[in-house]
Amino acid sequence: MWSWDAFFDFLTNPQLIQGAWTTIWLTTVSMALALPLAVLVALGRASRIAPVRAVTGCYVWLMRGTPLLVQLVIIYTGLPQVGLRLGVISAALTGLVLNEAAYLSEIVRAGVLSVPRGQSEAARALGMPPWKVFRVVVMPQALRVMVPPLGNSFNGLLKTTTLVSVISVEELLRRTQFAVQTNFRVLEGLTAAALYYLAMTTLWGLVQRWLEIRVGRGHQTGPSRGRRIKSAAVPALEMETR
Repeated sequence: MWSWDAFFDFLTNPQLIQGAWTTIWLTTVSMALALPLAVLVALGRASRIAPVRAVTGCYVWLMRGTPLLVQLVIIYTGLPQVGLRLGVISAALTGLVLNEAAYLSEIVRAGVLSVPRGQSEAARALGMPPWKVFRVVVMPQALRVMVPPLGNSFNGLLKTTTLVSVISVEELLRRTQFAVQTNFRVLEGLTAAALYYLAMTTLWGLVQRWLEIRVGRGHQTGPSRGRRIKSAAVPALEMETR
């Protein structure tokens, strides 16, 4: 039978609280490392150099075509056979970052491709170097498209971290499994863990909503819009339409 006492004990169990914190920082660090790598991969796939396109395309194909669980096991237990031994946390971060970057690169690439080519051409006509065109003109506009799916990816990564428990990372799920072994109240323990995940994803949903509003604020249209947008994309657009 269901035990409310056991359920509330799990909710306040220090092991689950510590596991939730591990899940949060593991997700945050993985996302922070995967995003710059994703930008590089996206730029590589858009490169005019054929070998660069081939390498980055193969990377995305490999990471997206194989399960993350298999990748984690290979990194943690397979690489030591060729002389490369990683710790538990290092292996978990490596697997999460490499896998997530492959998916994020497609989001970044889609965001960049959503910006009309005339914007960057107009900026180059103004004398901007390529790196500045990308930073000042392309990325601010691409972010409007990228933020929602990037936020969804972070939300998904919060739950995907459960897979690292198979290589002994003591995140929320594994901590819950340890706690359950003390009284064998499996249903109450897993329900408490599910509520922790629900709380984390709900809080992130609020943050994501705030980010979407903030990124899109300068691009709102309507009679109430009274401020002039200060962006390099505006003079670039004016140059394009002349």
